[in-house]
Formats: sequence, structure tokens, C-alpha cells
Amino acid sequence: MLLLGIDIGTSSVKVSVVDAATQKSLASAQFPETESKITSLQPGWAEQSPEMWWEHTQQAVKKVNASGAYNPQDIGAIGIAYQMHGLVVVDKDQQVLRDSIIWCDSRAVPYGQQALEHIGQEKALERLLNSPGNFTASKLAWVKENEPATFDRIHKIMLPGDFIAMKLTGDITTSASALSEGIFWDFQKDEVSEDVMSFFGFSKDIIPEVKPLFSEHGRVTSAVAEALGLKAGIPVSYKSGDQPNNALSLNVLNPGEVAATAGTSGVIYGVSDQLTYDPQSRVNTFAHVNYQPNAKRVGVLMNINGTGIMNSWVKENLGHGLDYPQMNAEAQKVAVGSEGLRIFPFGNGAERVFNNRIIGAQFHHLNFNLHSKAHVFRAVQEGIAFTFRYGLDIMRENGMNPKVIRAGNANMFLSPLFTEAFVNATGVPVELYQNDGSVGAALGAGIGAKAFSSPQEAFSRFERLRLIEPNQADSYEAVYQDWKALLQKQLQD
Repeated sequence: MLLLGIDIGTSSVKVSVVDAATQKSLASAQFPETESKITSLQPGWAEQSPEMWWEHTQQAVKKVNASGAYNPQDIGAIGIAYQMHGLVVVDKDQQVLRDSIIWCDSRAVPYGQQALEHIGQEKALERLLNSPGNFTASKLAWVKENEPATFDRIHKIMLPGDFIAMKLTGDITTSASALSEGIFWDFQKDEVSEDVMSFFGFSKDIIPEVKPLFSEHGRVTSAVAEALGLKAGIPVSYKSGDQPNNALSLNVLNPGEVAATAGTSGVIYGVSDQLTYDPQSRVNTFAHVNYQPNAKRVGVLMNINGTGIMNSWVKENLGHGLDYPQMNAEAQKVAVGSEGLRIFPFGNGAERVFNNRIIGAQFHHLNFNLHSKAHVFRAVQEGIAFTFRYGLDIMRENGMNPKVIRAGNANMFLSPLFTEAFVNATGVPVELYQNDGSVGAALGAGIGAKAFSSPQEAFSRFERLRLIEPNQADSYEAVYQDWKALLQKQLQD
């Protein structure tokens, strides 16, 4: 059986076709080649068009099918990974009512705080494992108050992956994992939270049918199949947020296993069998892909909005035509610590690790007579690595102490300098794998469609590329403590 994986990213849609027999990708495609637009109507706002995601998905699927590497009629199941926490709202005709308020939008923070105070912090954390914060439920509350005419027309709310599945199949479903990332899920009762729905004044009718994550979420319609060159009736058998999916794609399924990613945003994601939470909700706990009421597996997620996006910003604005390898080569010429230059990469909205404060990206100790673009390139990568260390220390406070972290050989981890800074700043070795979100989604589809007897079988051919261990921990520790002192001073202001 061939498996189609679709990864709905912030920047683009990537798809891969995987042979279940070999677990290898036969072909991949991305659309568009340039980064997708994010609309920011006000500072701190971020929206994208769900119909744009669907158009890009269709183009990516057509592109990969045109590769000639396989027969599209042999595709037997579809899996979807997607950018987390986005709000999609549709009417009874499945028409989108407004652009999606996406993950890095900060407008809903006050609504989540009001819900936390009303429900009570202890009760909210015990049942939701998170503060409602800036997540999907709070974004819906913003729509209810500020766009009442739109809210009144809502038939169903969805996460981005639910929307793409709806466009493929005509069916609207969700899962406990998806609802938990939106802070709609009561982990004590294993059902939609009465506390959240009651406080915000939401009817349960707007929640889609809740199905197991690895299960049939509808079958591809004849019209869509004809348009995309697929067989009608193929099941969508897996849907997951990008970070749980990234963990799946790295075979991180068991308690104590930890994954990391450093794309537009950065994440460390550890699996636990305890319903754990951070008292300040600086890190968040969601139902993992293999969560079941009788075998609870949750993902403890530390998120940083400003990681690769800052490296990209520096490339576009200060790189003067250099590509990433050339930037890395320039940065390698500078010693650890960037000769005193310190950079905070927090220019992409409210950061959860700072209790949803907006800190902003900052340069400290910039010396016009000393520092060059090479210093900036290095200081940015060091600052991103130090932010991971800061977040990992919060996870350690909450009982997550990784001995090794698995990551894909992609995005920031393609930079030897960043990887070196990461392992030395955190003190944790990194195992790199050739993973990919769309490949993970394809393998997830195979698990859901029972092409594999177990999740373990889906990764029976999984091989590590290399192991990177700390080798300059003392040098990086001194620089990190200086960086952290500057940050703490900023947080106190």
C-alpha cells in the first residue's frame, strides 16, 4: 500500500508518498516554493486563509503525483499533519466564515486569562492541564465578542487539519488530541470541557464528532479524487498537530522519549504517562497521538515562537544574498559568545515561556567598531539555542529530564553551528534522523489504516544518522548565564 502524507505548514504545504512495505518516501513535493502570506491587520495578529491551505494542498498533491515515481491509483490512505492551535470556522454549507486566527496570533491572551480566573487556576490546570491562554478556545471567544455576526453563523469549529480533511472527504471530525491543543478537553472526564464551554458561552454543537486519532475520518469524495488523480474512497486515517506528528515521525511514543524541532518556531516535546502540568502554563501538555483513556500518553510541549523565523529575517535583511550554508560559514569564523553580542529571538508574538508576554527581538551590546554581520549570524543562532535551554529548564522543573533528544536533520538542525550550540547549551546529546512531517503523516495514515500491526512496526526500519554530544559545555554555560541575566533584567522591567 502507498500512503500519502500532507503537512500543512505556516510557510507552505509539503506532501510525501511513502511505500508502507519499505517505509521509504518515493516522492515529495512542496507548494508554494516561496513562503505563504501571513496577514497581520494589527500588531500581534496573525491570520491565514484556510482556502489558501486547500489550494496549496491540491497543487502539492498534483505536483507529487506528476513525479512519475509511483502510480497515484495505488495510494490507499491519507494522513494529515498541521500547524497547531489555529481556529477555522465554517457555516452549514462548509463555507469558511473568516480567515484562520493562527498559532502565533496574540490577541486572545486576555480571554484566556479571564477563563483561568473564572474556572480557578487549580481546577483548570488539573482538568485542562493548561491555562486557556492564547489557544483555540480563547481565539473563538475573541470572535464571539468582536465579530458576533460571524460567530452566530458558525456551524462547526476546526483545527487546520480537520479543515483539510473536510475538504477531502466532506466529513467534519476531530480528536481528543486536537481538542486538547485547543484547550477544549477535560482530561479528568475524558470529554469536552464543560468549564470552558460554559464560561465562554459555546454550544457543544459546534464541536465536530470526536474520533480516535488513528481511525477513519472520512473518505475522499469522487469530485476531489478526480481533480487530484486519486482513487475515490481513500480513507483519511490520521490527523495530528505538527508537533505530536513530529514526535511520531521520530518514533517518540513512550514515556521519557523527547523530540525537538527548530523551524519557524522551536519546540521540545517530551512524552509522559502522567497528567502533568506547569503551574504557570509556561509549558503545555496535550494528548499525544497514542493517548487513550486507559493508557494515557501526553506530550509536554515547550514552544518558542521566535526561532527559525529570526534566522530567516536576518538572512533576508542582513544576509545580502548569502544562503544559509554561507551564513553558517561566516558565523563559524566567530568565537563562542560572539564577542559579547547577545540577541533575543522573541519577535514573533507572545511567548508562553514568559507567561504570554511580548518581549520582542532585541540586540544587546552591539558595538559598531567590533561586530560584523558574521557576529550577528552567530549571535542569532546562539540566542535561539539559549532560548531552548531556558525552556528546557522549565521542563526539568516539571519532571522532564531527557538523556537524549531526537531531532530531524532539517531546518535549524541543518546548521552544525546551531546544533553545537544546542547540545552544549542544554547539556543533552542530540540524535539526528532523516525525518519529515509529511512522511510522518503518511506513516500515521498507515497506522490508522492498519497497514502496520502497530506503531512500532511503522518504524522498524528507522535509522539514526548521527549523534552529536556536548564538547564545549563550560564555554557555552558562561555565555548562557550572561544571556540569561540580560533576559531576567528585561523580564523585571
